[in-house]
Amino acid sequence: MIKYSGPKKIKTAVFISGTGSNLKNLIKFSKQKKFPISIDLIISNNAKAKGLIYGNNFKIKKKVFNFSNKIIAEKKILSVLLKNKIKLICLAGFMKILSKSFVQKFDGKILNIHPSLLPKYKGLNTHARALKKNEKYSGCTVHLVNSKLDSGKIILQKKVKIYKNDNVETLSKRVLKQEHKLYPAAIKRLFN
Repeated sequence: MIKYSGPKKIKTAVFISGTGSNLKNLIKFSKQKKFPISIDLIISNNAKAKGLIYGNNFKIKKKVFNFSNKIIAEKKILSVLLKNKIKLICLAGFMKILSKSFVQKFDGKILNIHPSLLPKYKGLNTHARALKKNEKYSGCTVHLVNSKLDSGKIILQKKVKIYKNDNVETLSKRVLKQEHKLYPAAIKRLFN
């Protein structure tokens, strides 16, 4: 793992596929003097991802990669990461699964935020699945990425109570609010 030692921030790329609310939140935190990372690059697999607007707003380099050929896309991404001296990757609603060889090249330096209390509900549709099982709690998890889906070492988790009248939308809104607190807290914990 990389150690954070003072004023020089760790160059970070954030991978997104959609609205980028976690990206926006991480950018906000990265502007704080004592926050250990700087966001230097935004990568997306979706040219229409709303989150790409933050690249313009905050003058952060952004690149879109077509994943129709994953091997080629990942090679191009790795080359861009190296060129920009990126030391950490934060996945924030990135809807593609990175290959084992990609993950190994960045071993221990890829973080993900997942909308469930892992190891429960890996993968997609976490809120619907938690509601269907009548869970009392859901939540979110920040974990290191390894070659198995949503299985890496857990850094931090936050429980969110599920109410009787919850639906996917109400639950996901409350969980997202906690994600915005949890991701920066996990990054601080990792580097301090």
